[in-house]
Amino acid sequence: MNKRTVGAQTEERAARYLEKQGYALVARNYRCYCGEIDIVAEDGGAVVFIEVKYRRTAEYGTPEQAVDAHKQARIRRAAMCFLKEQGFSDDTAMRFDVIAMDEREIRLYRDAF
Repeated sequence: MNKRTVGAQTEERAARYLEKQGYALVARNYRCYCGEIDIVAEDGGAVVFIEVKYRRTAEYGTPEQAVDAHKQARIRRAAMCFLKEQGFSDDTAMRFDVIAMDEREIRLYRDAF
């Protein structure tokens, strides 16, 4: 399988997992000029921006390690664009979660950054 196919399957698996955890999915693969957000959902009254990272092996580090400061900054900028485009107010409760996946498990980090 190519990377695009693996990525789509991984994000689908993550979306199903989030729904089972009680998240209400709002958008997937949101893109704007300053970045991308894999999944946008609502949970507990907050808009949640979720980065999904998958690694088949830990040879190049864990999925969690791939969400570095640079990636976090891009996600934050994209989140601000999303909120503005969708008409949310400046005081909207929000958070950033990360789903880290490998061949065996899914790990959800709420309020990861």
